[in-house]
Amino acid sequence: MSDPGTAAAAAPATRLVLIGAGGRMGAQILRQLSQTPMLRLTGAVASQRSGALGCDAGVQAGIHETGVPLSATLPPLLGEADVAVDFSTAAAAAANLAACAAAGVPLLIGTTGLPQDLQAPLAAAARRIALLVAPNTSLGVNVLVELVRRVAQALPHSFDIEVLETHHRHKRDAPSGTALALAGAAAQGRGQSLAEQACFSRPQHGGERADGQIGFAVVRGGDVVGEHQVLFLGDGERVSLGHAVTDRAVFARGALLAARWLARQPPGQYRMVDVLFS
Repeated sequence: MSDPGTAAAAAPATRLVLIGAGGRMGAQILRQLSQTPMLRLTGAVASQRSGALGCDAGVQAGIHETGVPLSATLPPLLGEADVAVDFSTAAAAAANLAACAAAGVPLLIGTTGLPQDLQAPLAAAARRIALLVAPNTSLGVNVLVELVRRVAQALPHSFDIEVLETHHRHKRDAPSGTALALAGAAAQGRGQSLAEQACFSRPQHGGERADGQIGFAVVRGGDVVGEHQVLFLGDGERVSLGHAVTDRAVFARGALLAARWLARQPPGQYRMVDVLFS
C-alpha cells in the first residue's frame, strides 16, 4: 500500500500565471510562492509601462531567480497554466478575464474596485471556467464575512449596522472591497438588498438615521494595511466584529491557497468562503 504522504509529495505542482507581478501584491505573492512547493510559477505579467519587462520576476520581487521573465502579454502564457491569479488593475480586469475564459484557465481576481459593467462578463466567463472574485484573500477576513452574515441573521432588525474601515493613504477605492463584502454579508443575513440599504455618506444636516440602513465610515491615512469593523448597535448593547492586518503576506498566502483549490474546481463562480468551508 502506498504512503499517502509520498503520494501527495509526488503530485504535480499546480502551474500558476501571476498577473500584476510587478506590483506590491505581486511581489508579496512571488515571495510566498517561493515557499510553496505545490505551486509553480510558469508566467508573470506586468504593466506594458513597466521598466522591468524582460527581467526575472523573482529578482524584481527581491528573491532568487525564477527563470520566468516579466511579460506584457497574457494569452501566450496561459497554455502552460493550471490557474491564473490577477492582482493588476481594475482597468485591465476585463481583458484578463476574456483571455482566461478563452484559454479555459481558472482565474482568481484579487483586484478591487471592479467596474459594475464587468458583472455580465464575469457571469459569462464562469460558465466556461472556475472563477473566484476575492475583494480580500485574508483567511481571517473571510471567516469574518461569514460571522457577519450569521450575526445579522440572528439579531433583530432593530439593531443598526455600521461598517468602519481604515486603509493607507494610497488606496484608491472607497469604501474598500472588503467593507462592501462585509456589508453585503450583513444585508444577505437580513434578506435585504445592499444597494437599497447602503448609506455611503451623511450630510451635515441629513436628519436621523433611517431604519434598516447599513452605514459606512472610511478613513485613509498613513501606512495602515487594513482594518475593518462591523458594529451591530442595539438599545443597551452592541456587538462588534473586527479584523486587522499588519502584514500583507496574509493576502498572498490566502490567494495561493485559494488558487490551488480553484485549479481543481469545475466551471462556476466561487467565493473565498467556498475555499474555507467547502
